[in-house]
Amino acid sequence: MSEKIAVVPGSFDPITNGHLDIIKRAADVFDIVYVAVLNNSSKSPLFTLEERMALIEEVTNTMPNVRIDSSSGLLIDYARSKNAKAIVRGLRAVSDFEYEMQITSMNRFLDESIETFFIMTKNQYSFLSSSIVKEVARYGGNVEGLVPPHVEVALKGKFNT
Repeated sequence: MSEKIAVVPGSFDPITNGHLDIIKRAADVFDIVYVAVLNNSSKSPLFTLEERMALIEEVTNTMPNVRIDSSSGLLIDYARSKNAKAIVRGLRAVSDFEYEMQITSMNRFLDESIETFFIMTKNQYSFLSSSIVKEVARYGGNVEGLVPPHVEVALKGKFNT
């Protein structure tokens, strides 16, 4: 029997507890989970690709079936290269669904053998995004409980707060 391989993609700038929840839950379902840190050309990240990968490595180091990687091309090509049969996406609200439906439809057009699975975020993370976390941290606000502790430290370092 072949391994069930999934990809959890995102920019993770930075990884939040909401992201971590989705990764953990995917790791409970799939044999191998690749967390693919994507280089989104339309975004100017706060953390470098290497920094984002290191932050994710640190927070997932107790999950033996999770692998951290990066990609700058099409997600579907990356998933194929890892022999993944699934892409896992987190959903917070109805607005996420509309966007994700477009992406999923395009991915199915490109390769219908790769399924997309949506995991609803826990209620306590339904408002949480990396953008909101960065905005709060930029002005010295408390992000404890929204991101892993080492990410909180890294944010304070970036903003000198």
